[in-house]
Amino acid sequence: MPDLDEPSELDEQCETAGEPRQWHRVAIALGSNLGQSRQILEGALKALSANPALSLDTYSSFYRTAAVGPPQPDYLNACALLSTTLIPTALLDAMLQIEAQFGRERHERWGPRLLDLDLLLYEDQIIKLPYLQVPHPRMRERAFVLVPLAEIAASWRDPITGEAIATLLSQVDPIGVQCLPDP
Repeated sequence: MPDLDEPSELDEQCETAGEPRQWHRVAIALGSNLGQSRQILEGALKALSANPALSLDTYSSFYRTAAVGPPQPDYLNACALLSTTLIPTALLDAMLQIEAQFGRERHERWGPRLLDLDLLLYEDQIIKLPYLQVPHPRMRERAFVLVPLAEIAASWRDPITGEAIATLLSQVDPIGVQCLPDP
């Protein structure tokens, strides 16, 4: 993975020289299937809010879903809408740091995890880097992402297809995505 502290060509396009950084609207997904998942997701939301370059605008309900990949416990998933002054790669870095704070270790693809944070949407940008793709490349086929995202951003349009999140949700099977009651 490249050094995320080094500005990329994409970063330079996102920043206007000499002007204060603008706030950008982003959507992220949160997931956990190890440990106390509800407390982990709540803690991750607090950690995101504690970053002065991020503002937590809203977040979805928590949903229990079957895991994708090797046999493992069910996931608890949610989505959040943030405003940020961070450029996309710096936002990714901040998210990876929060994952690490919660003990995230990367052992196997789609394996169990204490915390998974995915950048789904950054404004209406399409980003294709070896280590960052936005919109998230599998977002459109995953009910466990689209159900909570549609709860808080139904009209946000996927910049690749032009379809609203609610329309994308209507194209997948949401069976097995169970909304959990508030504690």
